Amino acid sequence: MSIDPAAASGLGQLKWVNLRSSTGLPAGKSTAEAPGSSKSEFAATLKQLTAQPADGSNPSGAAILTDSAALSSLIWQQLGATSVGYGSVSDGTTETVPTDYEELIQTASAKYGVPADLIKAVIDTESSFNPNVVSSAGAKGLMQLMDGTANGLGVSDPFDPAQNIDGGVRYLSYQLKRYDGEEKMALAAYNAGPGRVSKLGVSNDEELMQKLSQLPKETQAYITKIDRARAEYAL
Repeated sequence: MSIDPAAASGLGQLKWVNLRSSTGLPAGKSTAEAPGSSKSEFAATLKQLTAQPADGSNPSGAAILTDSAALSSLIWQQLGATSVGYGSVSDGTTETVPTDYEELIQTASAKYGVPADLIKAVIDTESSFNPNVVSSAGAKGLMQLMDGTANGLGVSDPFDPAQNIDGGVRYLSYQLKRYDGEEKMALAAYNAGPGRVSKLGVSNDEELMQKLSQLPKETQAYITKIDRARAEYAL
């Protein structure tokens, strides 16, 4: 999760560092893909992953699944091949305010059925469109992917805007599918983890908002900030 300094007082303090400049990692550098795993192993691991702590802590920031490289391929199996889209999973605005990553965003929007204005709002909220941001929790890039999640999504370089946007939007589309297109539920899961959302026992956004106080304060503010940012990008 990356935070706009102007809203830091309400969301908590996170340090940002430019890991690209400190490591010299070039854009697009490839690494070995994670090995495959059995479906039974995935099922057991998914069950374990949904048991996220309910104490209000947020150990891994936005786009949570796991930070363990050993589980990377399990995420990849669940989300499917990169060429497979999910269809329209959420309504959104067709015309949006253009950004520096317009082509990448529009491509991912069409590919995974996630509205472009929602994608832009998430990127704005997560990283302020800085592709080299790293949160204190270790989330990286435009859509603030944790290492385990990034690896599972096939993202070998989270600082490469093309890979980060494609992986982040795919993961967001997965959450939208999980919650039947309920956007606030999907966003809460993207930020705090699906386990916390599931433990609320809600089935739609209205019910989620009634129990919003049970989620971490960071997540409460995150949902509100996404709504505001989305309005700014819609035409």
